[in-house]
Amino acid sequence: MLYFSFCAVNFCDNSTSTVKISDSDINLLTFEQIIAGKYSNCKEKCEPDTVNGNASIAIQMCSREEITPALKPSQILNCNENLDSLASKVETADCSKVSAIASNTQILTSMPNQLTTQNIAAAANIAVQILKKPNVSEDFQTSVAVMATVSQLLDANETEFVHNNLVNVTTSLTKTMEEFSLTANISQPNIAVQSAPLKLSSSTILFLAQRNTALGDYCSRKLEIQENVPGLIGDLSTEVQILFNILRNSSSDNARVGFVLYQNDKLFQSRIYQSHNTFSKQIISGNIDGGTTSSVEIAFSPKYNTSELQLRDHACVFWDYTINDWSTTGCAKGRDQFLRCRCNHTTNFAVLMAFQIKYKYAKPLEYISYIGVGLSVVGLVITILFQIFTRKTRKSSVTWMLVSLCFSMLIFNIIFISGIENQNARNHSSDTISSYKQYLPYDTASNTLLTSDMVDPPADSWCTAVAALLHYFLLATFMWSALNSAQLYLMLLRAMKPLPGHFLITMSAIGWGIPALVVTVTLGATYREGKALNYRQEEFCWLAALDQNQNFSVQKPMLWSFLLPVAFILLFNINIFIKISIAVIWKKNKFLTRSKKDSLMRNMISTIAIVVVLGITWTIGYLMLISNEKTSLVFSYLFCILNATQGLQICILYTFRTTVFRKKVSKVFPIFQVPLYLHSKTYNISKSHFRHSQETFRSTQTSSDNISLSTFPNWS
Repeated sequence: MLYFSFCAVNFCDNSTSTVKISDSDINLLTFEQIIAGKYSNCKEKCEPDTVNGNASIAIQMCSREEITPALKPSQILNCNENLDSLASKVETADCSKVSAIASNTQILTSMPNQLTTQNIAAAANIAVQILKKPNVSEDFQTSVAVMATVSQLLDANETEFVHNNLVNVTTSLTKTMEEFSLTANISQPNIAVQSAPLKLSSSTILFLAQRNTALGDYCSRKLEIQENVPGLIGDLSTEVQILFNILRNSSSDNARVGFVLYQNDKLFQSRIYQSHNTFSKQIISGNIDGGTTSSVEIAFSPKYNTSELQLRDHACVFWDYTINDWSTTGCAKGRDQFLRCRCNHTTNFAVLMAFQIKYKYAKPLEYISYIGVGLSVVGLVITILFQIFTRKTRKSSVTWMLVSLCFSMLIFNIIFISGIENQNARNHSSDTISSYKQYLPYDTASNTLLTSDMVDPPADSWCTAVAALLHYFLLATFMWSALNSAQLYLMLLRAMKPLPGHFLITMSAIGWGIPALVVTVTLGATYREGKALNYRQEEFCWLAALDQNQNFSVQKPMLWSFLLPVAFILLFNINIFIKISIAVIWKKNKFLTRSKKDSLMRNMISTIAIVVVLGITWTIGYLMLISNEKTSLVFSYLFCILNATQGLQICILYTFRTTVFRKKVSKVFPIFQVPLYLHSKTYNISKSHFRHSQETFRSTQTSSDNISLSTFPNWS
């Protein structure tokens, strides 16, 4: 058994060193703290007039080969060489110059986030040329510099690899790495190469890698090759393991096995499989020289954000150099606590994964929503029936406007409480979780090539229809609140002027027509067959708001087809509310006959009634967009309590508190008759006194004392 162990996480402190740059120049190099096992650039730069002007003049490694991490000697950059000039020299360079080229290449790629596609291509070509030179594995310093370069390339920006002119370069590099793995044992942060001789005529060889999650690389914990093992091990801390059943060729005396482990898939750019998540996807390569294998078994235990994602499916694949993409040919997949693969050949293997979003639920909010909406449904039904049966006591326009508002809100609440959850999505979530509890045997038929790491929801036209209906009736509710706001303005602030002609017809066309137009345009612009998530969410039958990285997106319909229209309506309603509050409700009225306390209470209730019917409490919803989690949660509870019960609030303020309703109740329940009669009598005396006041004061001031005479219910 070959075993490679490493020390725990540690650092090398800030340091300075004196080096000789040329025959006459001696420089003082300054390095900041370095993580054990990694390289760092010095603060000193090349002269601006050199080829590598302003690049760090040296790098240094913090080695963990000993118990205590120690600094390796600094590697000095030739400031007059760049990657292109090194690439042009490496093919013809002799052994004495190859080491310097490897070292300079490592230094020039030590800042991966600054590498361009051209830089990557040049550095990869240099690595290939050096690794192809005979006996390069015997030059440990050169081999380490090349592996460090490849590791740094794997830290370059993903977008720099998405170019067709890199395909030949990356293909050559990965093939060369397979050959190099048969003779080398080197570990770097993003790549590990391990080899072992085949001593027996037949044996099982297991390669496994266990990461140190604190450092995030493979060389931090252990890389291990075991011989004659019964099978894959069950240690969940082992992320990747590969098992060969090998029969050594009788004519081969120097048979060997080699493995390459890539931390991510940047050298394997697939056109078929689109990746949207940023966590690393390991690639394991196995190669045999002087032997054959009847089967290869691989087990992956991938690390991803389990609080946000849950695995829906996976595919076992290998990199097919004939098409330069992933293929499932000759491979089968299985699953228990690991993602298992079985293939009939050796090459570069990977497991492609498809995820769905793991939704988080605030159960108290869910309970508040359903209880509040249920009460609102009852309240809205009572309000609609009351408004219809008592319509002769008020203007028809007032009845129609309030009934339309309550009706659209009622339908929205009924659909919300019965269909907002996408049960299809939740069922799939539970299936995914339960599948980990049972062993799924190897299967070739189900090992189909995945096209994305994010799974689109199953075709569910019902959920899309529910989302569209919710979208329509909630927009209609806000539109009718705006029309109620406009009517309040006309009746209270312009009371001497009649309502416009065909008022009800015009209002009905606006109230029901504009929301229909918005929903139609939104569906036409976003919905496509098989792409329902362009319009709606997956977990809930409601408008899409987040992108694939779970960030709020301005391109999703939640913003431009709901939040923006509602924001304009709320601003309009708030403006009308302020005007009515100042000019009517809270304006001093010398004809008031009640006590100041009673008048204050009446004004407060009138104010609350307008706030409720105009939906002004929905402005709290915009405060929920605050990024602070605790603040957003507070506003979420407040928003949920106030708006889930909006229908109940309307019922209390516009039905239960009216004189007519209370008289009806007193007939059914005589116990309420005496106090209600006395209260009504007091109110009638006040109203009688007011009617004997100046006639010119009727329009606005009457509304202030008894705002219920026309627009609001008779409160007594």
